[in-house]
Amino acid sequence: MEDSSEPSEMKDELSMEIDPPYKENHATAEDWRKALHKVVPAVVVLRTTACRAFDTESAGASYATGFVVDKRRGIILTNRHVVKPGPVVAEATFVNREEIPVYPIYRDPVHDFGFFRYDPAAIQFLSYEEIPLAPEAACVGLEIRVVGNDSGEKVSILAGTLARLDRDAPHYKKDGYNDFNTFYMQAASGTKGGSSGSPVIDWQGRAIALNAGSKTSSASAFFFPLERVVRALNFLQKGRDSCQEKWEAVTIPRGTLQATFLHKGFDETRRLGLRSETEQLVRHASPLSETGMLVVDSVVPGGPAYKHMEPGDVLVRMNGEVITQFLRMETSLDDSVGQNVELEFERGGKPLTVQLMVQDLHSITPNYFLEVSGAVIHPLSYQQARNFRFHCGLVYVSEPGYMLFRAGVPRHAIIKKFAGEDISHLEDFINVLSKLSRGARVPLEYISYVDRHRRKSVLVTVDRHEWYAPPLIYTRDENSGIWIGKQALPPNSQLISAGIKVVEQGLTSNRVVVNPLVEPLHQDIGEELVNGVASMDTSSSDHVTDEPHVQEESDNGTKKRRVEEDLSADGIVIADLNGLPQFEQLEDQRSPGDTVVRDEYGTSADSGNASVAERVIEPTLVMFEVYVPSSCMLDGVHAQHFVGTGVIIYHSEEMGLVAVDKNTVAISASDVMLSFAAFPIEIPGEVVFLHPVHNYAIIAYDPSALGATGASLVRAAELLTEPALRRGETVHLVGLSRSLQATSRKSVVTNPCAALNISSADSPRYRATNMEVIELDTDFGSSFSGVLTDEHGRVKAIWGSFSTQLKYGLNSSEDHQFVRGIPIYSISQVLKKIISGAEGPSLLINGIKRPMPLVRILEVELYPTLLSKARSFGLSNNWIQALVKKDPIRRQVLRVKGCLAGSKADNLLEQGDMVLAINKKPVTCFHDLEDACHALDLSNDMEEKLGLTIFRQGRELEVLVGTDIRDGNGTTRVINWCGCFVQDPHPAVRALGFLPEEGHGVYVTRWSHGSPVHRYGLYALQWIVEVNGKPTPDLDAFVNVTKEINDGEFVRVKTVHLNGKPRVLTLKQDLHYWPTWELRFDPETAMWQRKTIKSLGTGNNL
Repeated sequence: MEDSSEPSEMKDELSMEIDPPYKENHATAEDWRKALHKVVPAVVVLRTTACRAFDTESAGASYATGFVVDKRRGIILTNRHVVKPGPVVAEATFVNREEIPVYPIYRDPVHDFGFFRYDPAAIQFLSYEEIPLAPEAACVGLEIRVVGNDSGEKVSILAGTLARLDRDAPHYKKDGYNDFNTFYMQAASGTKGGSSGSPVIDWQGRAIALNAGSKTSSASAFFFPLERVVRALNFLQKGRDSCQEKWEAVTIPRGTLQATFLHKGFDETRRLGLRSETEQLVRHASPLSETGMLVVDSVVPGGPAYKHMEPGDVLVRMNGEVITQFLRMETSLDDSVGQNVELEFERGGKPLTVQLMVQDLHSITPNYFLEVSGAVIHPLSYQQARNFRFHCGLVYVSEPGYMLFRAGVPRHAIIKKFAGEDISHLEDFINVLSKLSRGARVPLEYISYVDRHRRKSVLVTVDRHEWYAPPLIYTRDENSGIWIGKQALPPNSQLISAGIKVVEQGLTSNRVVVNPLVEPLHQDIGEELVNGVASMDTSSSDHVTDEPHVQEESDNGTKKRRVEEDLSADGIVIADLNGLPQFEQLEDQRSPGDTVVRDEYGTSADSGNASVAERVIEPTLVMFEVYVPSSCMLDGVHAQHFVGTGVIIYHSEEMGLVAVDKNTVAISASDVMLSFAAFPIEIPGEVVFLHPVHNYAIIAYDPSALGATGASLVRAAELLTEPALRRGETVHLVGLSRSLQATSRKSVVTNPCAALNISSADSPRYRATNMEVIELDTDFGSSFSGVLTDEHGRVKAIWGSFSTQLKYGLNSSEDHQFVRGIPIYSISQVLKKIISGAEGPSLLINGIKRPMPLVRILEVELYPTLLSKARSFGLSNNWIQALVKKDPIRRQVLRVKGCLAGSKADNLLEQGDMVLAINKKPVTCFHDLEDACHALDLSNDMEEKLGLTIFRQGRELEVLVGTDIRDGNGTTRVINWCGCFVQDPHPAVRALGFLPEEGHGVYVTRWSHGSPVHRYGLYALQWIVEVNGKPTPDLDAFVNVTKEINDGEFVRVKTVHLNGKPRVLTLKQDLHYWPTWELRFDPETAMWQRKTIKSLGTGNNL
């Protein structure tokens, strides 16, 4: 980005004038041709995959450039931000398309260079030579070429002329990697993404610098000088020569004072108070070209220089030697690791001398991390400590994962206290974690660099289900460059699944409580984050914003970061069906200590003026907070956090049931927390029924968790299924504010039978179909859910939230929600079956096995058409009169929009068919269709069909159509292979009307950053139909095929996209970082259980 600071621009101009004069360059075109002919074969394209977020880098796949600097030993030079500080898998592709694996052997803790190693014997068909390093050849005016993978073009040659040798190190990000304590070179070569690590060569084919970054707003490119690279390479070469058979770790001494210096001109040092005699001394001791001195810019707290040096101090001597250049200073520090150095400097004209111990830079650069519940936690590195001004070694959250995200702990947080114990080191955190059990809720305190002066306290809930593998400690093996994972907790740790005893329903009244009483929530939840990879373009007003030349892999738009409407934020974007967005200002839910509050809708919390309906219904209302683990975001669910209001529909000593919309509880793989309006307590709930068509879910809770007092105050609502609401009828809309106060208003029903028409989202997810909903004249906005009652508080409908996606143009869309009334009739039917005992499969609820209902549905999407339109299509007058007689209010006929692919109705009904009658009875609404299916249930014939009378293209036809039986479990199985999540195609996918003929049981619903599928482009929204030529018609066949594939093998995968387009791609399986595992719901224990299908060994299971 452009530099908006005038003083910096002035400095740039001055630097151009005072650089030494350039040397004459007499290279001819033939000289350049020969040089490039020699250089190009030694330049490689690097495809790197950062398998985990670590330190300054996010997980992801990218490509960059490197070049061979030692052919015999097999050493490739590139940038540090390419080698990565954390786990990385990389391949190098030479110009003749030979691809070989490469392994990191060194990444500098500070400077932007690192090395990969490879096996020279693996290159069989290419003749190439190493590129010599000549840092001394760099000079202003030198004509150069940058050879590399610029913008993904494999081989790109860009020309330029060195303009500066003393540019400040570029500043990339305020919370990421930045180089410092070094000069950079600058040229207008116009390099872009993918050219990181490219050699900057002269006409003799020598590398005089290393390409690193560029300015996004201009053609300026920045090159790293090679003096420190040559030193590190010499250490690596000597270390390799001392080891005959294989690479072993080589220690490259690096020293630091944990202080950042800038080179400032003598004019500025004088303004800082430098005495004239000191300036004269420095000028005499330095070359004539010297123009300034080193000035302290920042000091890291807790480091050797902390409280000894301050910003603005001007360095004069180190160990008695005048130091004005970064290279000489770093050479002295690297040669003095573990020893004292004497620094002489001036502060405001006052000379000072200090003795400081030089610290080992590698000791404050972490080489291990803890992975727990998807989170990556490790000691704070020097890089980030410098960015955030914290002590090195503090417990740093590189990636919050699920458990910490759920608590509101952001990325870059520093954990200070956990479960009441102070946390100073990662070992302290692990020790506390080992004492916790599944489902435990403990406080955590953290600080963040954006609000560094205040600690934030949140409540962390340890995962009850096995969403993730047990905690692992990964440590870098310096010999191989691979990170080795080991169990972080002792075998006797309490963090294991609790045993569950089962009691058959009706055999005994003694219940076994699965979950112990959960303590009330008294902590304020912290800020919520959305998972995703941070952009590299982070601007700041006080520095130049540059970007490193790593080009990230594109996801082709198949996986977008969805930002849900977070009700805990200060504002909510809401939209009605007409698509016009509004902005509603809400009160911050996290403001504690208010004695008099008004909720976000302006309604007083005082219930003195509450209506009868409000007072009656308030004890039945429940506030939901739902979190979806990133490891099982199934069925196209578009967010990880949902909030809504539900109503208790059943409450006894043994079981409580709550009904809520499916835009709050979208999938069964969720962690549900319930807060009751009648009693201040928060307890977990379990999803027991998701209606396959209608927009509601039923959640169970354990009444004993409420305690005796809470159980007596909480009660179930009275459901009033008849009579149905009519147009003009007055109802009470009652819900909960964010402060758990009942809020109500009188409204009038404007349309009791409005048909929904929600289009499919870009990534198919549940959408309500074949539903009639209730519309009101006034409500509380699109984010308010609750119930519709009569004046006595009897529930006639749920006021539920519906998810939709508004599309703008061809490629732009935005998630929205709206609210409508859902008649209580269908919910009441399912409730009766649950209570009385259905004939479906059993499910463990609060320790008791209960048979759950099955739902018979006709898997056809219908929509109403006015009879006046139907007449234009040729429908006879007799049928029109019959339909009007059947339903004089609606005056409509149902038409087929499409059949769900794979259903029994598929290929029998066609789009546009008018459904006139079922079993000779005229039908005009979706309710008639449900009644016909219910009648089949009463016949106890699971194979019975419906006799449909349809009107198709001017002809009346009789068609027998089979119905489908569905349970309320939702998707209960997901497999992760190479980082992609595969499942059976859910109804929203099948509703598109297409399933591949080759097989449709392995649908890719999501993928993970930094995984093999990210690296090779196997993204979501497609089916895997073949693996290595073997068909994969279902998940079992897929498991059988993939578990025979070994680590590091290339796999040929055939896919079919949602649009029907087939594709064949290859990817390399990585069982070390990405083992194959399965997550499945067990109805016998009511728990989600994780099983490793294939990995390198028990020590490496994720």
